[in-house]
Amino acid sequence: MSNLGYFLEFSVRTPDVLESLHFYRTLGFVELEIGEVWPHKYAVVSDGELNIGLHERVFDAPAISFVQQDIAKHARSMSDHGFQFSFMQLDEDAFNELGFPDRDGHMVAMLEARTFHLSDEAENDSLCGHWFELTLPVRDALRAARFWAPIAPTLLEMREEPTTHMRFAADGVPLGLSESIALQAPSLCFRCPDRHGLMGVLEQNGLSFEKFPGFEGAFVAIQAPEGTTLYAFEEDFLGEKYEVEESDDVRDFPNRP
Repeated sequence: MSNLGYFLEFSVRTPDVLESLHFYRTLGFVELEIGEVWPHKYAVVSDGELNIGLHERVFDAPAISFVQQDIAKHARSMSDHGFQFSFMQLDEDAFNELGFPDRDGHMVAMLEARTFHLSDEAENDSLCGHWFELTLPVRDALRAARFWAPIAPTLLEMREEPTTHMRFAADGVPLGLSESIALQAPSLCFRCPDRHGLMGVLEQNGLSFEKFPGFEGAFVAIQAPEGTTLYAFEEDFLGEKYEVEESDDVRDFPNRP
């Protein structure tokens, strides 16, 4: 099975790009220069590893977006492997893109080219700290993993208790599959070395946040204007790295009752 390409951005829908842009810049994200691809209002912020695309349009959001240059070839291969596409634009005279949901309805998008320019200014962590995972809420982590394994075959870490949590390397995205009932939507997780500094910025700027929200020991959940949740932790909640053995291929895991 072909891969996804490389991670472009976490694409979110916002009713007001400027409001969302101000929020992320307040937290230390850097605004990037965008290309002339989309007809709608669009901005991108980055901390050097995580790029967040702010789209002022209606679409199935949020979406994990990748760049795959030979998108038509990959679309045929994915179709042969049973993928069902929610949308597809393949035309020589148009910007080509496609999208498909995973088993829990989370949208994955593939684009033919980059839609913004990288910047040397976006090389430092934001005030949230080091981004370590994009977390998806799932009903059954093993079932979800069988979807992701062919396109993101590297299992980085795994935990079975108190709730199952798996982390994959998905072409530039540390992608988490979480069964936690505290997680309501795809969210961004950061390891923050300066807890007091971050809380001070949140309070001084009147940003929306909740202390100790109940998800994996996060000390704060920050709510972006468009609805994205950013969780900050003092340490990675999965702890020490999971040693993956050949027998840990999730495609070989037995079905749950």
